[in-house]
Amino acid sequence: HMAVNQLPNAMFDESLEAERTRTRAAEKKQKSLELIQDATDKSRLLTRQRRRRIRVRKNRASTCWESYLVGIHQHSGWITSGCQKKHSCNSATRCVQRCRGRTQTFALKKIVAIALWKLATNAEYRSIGHLFGVSRTTVCRCLQQFCNADCKVLAPEMICFPDQEKLKEMAAYIEQKWGLPQCVGSIDGSHIPIIAPQECDVDYFNRKGWHSIILQGVVDGKGQFWSVCAGMPGCMHDARVLRTSTMWELVERGRLFPACARNITGVNVGHYIRGDSAYPAEQLLYNKRVCRARVVLENAFGRLKGRWRCLLKRNDSSIELAKTMIVACYALDNLCEKHAEDYQTELDIPAALAAEPMVPLAQGAEEEGREVRCPFHTEDQRRPAFFKTPK
Repeated sequence: HMAVNQLPNAMFDESLEAERTRTRAAEKKQKSLELIQDATDKSRLLTRQRRRRIRVRKNRASTCWESYLVGIHQHSGWITSGCQKKHSCNSATRCVQRCRGRTQTFALKKIVAIALWKLATNAEYRSIGHLFGVSRTTVCRCLQQFCNADCKVLAPEMICFPDQEKLKEMAAYIEQKWGLPQCVGSIDGSHIPIIAPQECDVDYFNRKGWHSIILQGVVDGKGQFWSVCAGMPGCMHDARVLRTSTMWELVERGRLFPACARNITGVNVGHYIRGDSAYPAEQLLYNKRVCRARVVLENAFGRLKGRWRCLLKRNDSSIELAKTMIVACYALDNLCEKHAEDYQTELDIPAALAAEPMVPLAQGAEEEGREVRCPFHTEDQRRPAFFKTPK
């Protein structure tokens, strides 16, 4: 009878213990949820109160950049490296600023300084990065950003086709100085050494036996470029490069040289551009005055390559970047000439490096050149009439 009475009591104790266990588990779970909620609230509060940190770049040694900041770029050491003076650098800086994104934090003047140093010296990315305290990747990005901005903003301002009034002014200046009527400039080309590209490398193999791209420019009587064609493969003939240029297209359409002819020995002669044997229609007779006129062209290319040594040494960049670098150098050189910056004789190119191979005359070019030169000759004397010294 006692065993029967103890059975309900045991069942009651077990039920009570199970209820206590469930209660403790529920309390423990509730405490865990409260802790999680508190942690979430604190995290949200910290997120709201957190302030944006100022981006701090790694402090590296940059002796060259520090010298640039304190104005050493006006020193002869900066000038003889081919870089520009302060007012020209400011003009280049404004061009980059117009194409610069708002989210970029890299120093604007430092971008310009790095790019100018690369264009002027053609030094390796590693050496420039060490001078300015940046990585090689940063040097390459600065160069690309500067050249793209230069070609987009500065080049259209510094290199532009002349209008009718400007053509008359250019022709009058050349005639007054060298006695060449209706001449508005001289044209020539040059080869820039490059690394053989992976595709179509044969097209860039020139007649001297190395890979190159061609730059071609037209210079006025004052030594400033007003037409530029850059990036053609080195195997192309200079006359073919001319025919693929924008200037030739404008001439063919009659939009560049207006109908402003002048009677010379009974023949109406319009504006023209003179060149060497690579351009058969402009193959004028060479005497003292014509040679002196050509000196302006040679000096212009000499200053161009002297200031910007990336045009003289082998360019290890890609073809597209090399094209933008060439156009940027043209625009920067015109900027230097516009501001009348002194050219250091230490930058002169050695004759062995500056020499260009003679271009063979195309078949039938002699007859074509004779027809073009004919109006400039008198009937009694086979020499240009405008070469006579006025009495």
